[in-house]
Amino acid sequence: MLGSLLRAVFWLVVLAAVIVGVGSYLLGRHAPHQEAEPAAAATSGAMAETARERGAEIGERLGAAADRAGEAMSDGSLTVKIKSKMALDDLVHTRDIDVTTRDRVVTLTGRVTSAAEHQRVLQLARDTSGVKSVRDQLRVQ
Repeated sequence: MLGSLLRAVFWLVVLAAVIVGVGSYLLGRHAPHQEAEPAAAATSGAMAETARERGAEIGERLGAAADRAGEAMSDGSLTVKIKSKMALDDLVHTRDIDVTTRDRVVTLTGRVTSAAEHQRVLQLARDTSGVKSVRDQLRVQ
């Protein structure tokens, strides 16, 4: 659910960036091929410059938002990778283990049935590419 929401936000940000980019391009184009009066040309040029500056500001903000969305997507993908590894492992009982990821730091909470299962879950999380560190909050029953 969270992954699909983050994916939707990411694509919304990308779409907005494309719209702003096209708008900036179109606003930055010169007026039609007519000779304008000098004062009107100066005003038109100032307006175009302001539009370009605003477009650049909006583009920077959208870029930062896209970066944040990308980081959130990365955290979500790490969580999914670890849960998938646990689901495929015969020693791990995933229904009693919760995995959360923030800034590539994985937190494992819940219950495991044995010390061997505990070690296996930690190993699966630590061996996942992109994980910075693992916080172990698992309890052995």
